[in-house]
This record gives sequence, structure tokens and C-alpha cells, in this order.
Amino acid sequence: MSSPEQPSGSDRPAPPSPASMRASDADRDEVADRLREALAEGRITPEEHAERIDAVYRAKTYADLEPVLSDLPAEQAPRPRVDLRKEPALAPPPPQSPNLVAIFSGVERKGRWLVEPTTNVSCVFGGADLDFRQAVLSRGEVTVNVTCVFGGVNMIVPPGVRVVGSTTAIFGGSELPEDDTADADAPVIRITGMVLFGGVSVSRRAIGEKSGGRGRHRDVHELHRMHHEERRELHREHRDARRERLRELRAERHRDR
Repeated sequence: MSSPEQPSGSDRPAPPSPASMRASDADRDEVADRLREALAEGRITPEEHAERIDAVYRAKTYADLEPVLSDLPAEQAPRPRVDLRKEPALAPPPPQSPNLVAIFSGVERKGRWLVEPTTNVSCVFGGADLDFRQAVLSRGEVTVNVTCVFGGVNMIVPPGVRVVGSTTAIFGGSELPEDDTADADAPVIRITGMVLFGGVSVSRRAIGEKSGGRGRHRDVHELHRMHHEERRELHREHRDARRERLRELRAERHRDR
């Protein structure tokens, strides 16, 4: 007895189209939300809303859901009526060295980058710029350890991120933004280390938002300049005091003669 012929490669059934794929409960809920918005805007009547809601929760595939929204405007142009494609989750960015060093130069991290649990920043007569607005934190609380000598570190954080500073400043300083969230689970960036004749400046800005100006968030170079001016003024006062004391001693000697 002969065996049945096996189908050739060209006779294999084609893969199912996206429209024939099964819809999930989340997909049905999303369409129902858009129908409720259309009812609130007066685009459909209460009777039409009830009929379409029944059709939504009877739908089994994406093809069953599409006609329900076919005569309604897109929620956000040019968004399709029903998105049949599932966007893949973004892969984490590749790891980079957690050590940033700037000696008579500058270093920066910006865009989408992976923030390790501890990032070490060392600046000697140099500067570092760290932009956390698109960064991916490796965990809920990360630490930036700063060693800065005659230099400065600028950081930008997005809204909703708590910044905690515990640096030691010698002829230097740090400027941190106030918390803008009361969420106990908000991400935390903790700044530690030592600053000598330099500064750490952290500003809070959303993606695309430009700096609010030097009046609110002074640049670390401005801080650095101010510290140098204070030091020069202190030396000037000491020098003037010594000169005045010498004049007094000379005057006393002349009187004694």
C-alpha cells in the first residue's frame, strides 16, 4: 500500500494575517475606552454605544474590533484605528564603564545609557556632564560618587526623580533641585564624594525642555569662579590687614624716637 503524498514546501499554508489573530481582554478594554470617549464627545448616541460595547466584548479577533471604530477619528493622528502590531520591548542599552575621568578635559553621558549601581566621576581641572533624562537606571536607587578638584559636574534629571546629596565641599559647593514628587517608590540618585575648589550642579528638566537660565540653576563654572573670587578677596583682606599693622608699628617707632 502506498503512503500518502507529503505536501511540498510550496503547498504549506500561509501564516495567519494579523487581523485574524485573537484579541486580548486588554485590547477589548482599550476599544471600549475609546467608545466611552466618543459617547462623551457626542459622536455616537447612547444606543449606538450600547450596541458597539456588546460587539466589542463578543469580538474574538482584531478583525472583529476594527469595524467598531471605523467611523470614529483616530485618538492621536496618525494613529491607526486598531494597532494590530505589538511593539517589542526596548532592549536595555549596552553597559559602559562606570568610571568617568576628566583631567584638563571634559566627559559626558547623555541619550539612552545604562546607569550602573555606582558611577564614579573624577574631575581634575575638567568637567563632566551627565544627562539622566533618557537614561535607564539599573535599580531604583543609584549612586554617583564625585571626586572633583578645580572642576565641576553638571547633571540633568527628569521630573519625578529624587536627588539626595551628601558630598563634602571644601572651597566648593553643590546646588540640588527640590523634590517634585511624594512617591515613596520614586527613583533616587544619591550624590556622594568630595569637591575641592569646584562644584556640583543638578537641574531638573523634561526631555526637550531648555535650561531655565543661570538665575535658577547656576552653572558649575560660575560657582567655580565665585569661589575663586571669594578666595582672592580673603587674601586681599589679609594683605591689607598686614600692611595696616606695619604702618602702625612704623608710627609707634617714630613716636618713640
